[in-house]
Amino acid sequence: MARVRYFAAAEEMAGTSSEHRAETTLGELRLALAAERPGLGGILPRCAVLVDGARVDDDTPLGADDLVDVLPPFAGG
Repeated sequence: MARVRYFAAAEEMAGTSSEHRAETTLGELRLALAAERPGLGGILPRCAVLVDGARVDDDTPLGADDLVDVLPPFAGG
């Protein structure tokens, strides 16, 4: 199962800083998270979602050793 880490507002909406997930593609993961946690689903389209540090397509397979980071937009200067 892939490990998913949530940061800032995504962590708040997910209710956890990290978890292991069984979805087999990034697209399946996005759909499952949005269905399970509507608050997270509301911001997920604006989040950067990285798999092992890289932006990838929703068709990307997720393996047991993959690390998925969910990073909401950050403001600052």
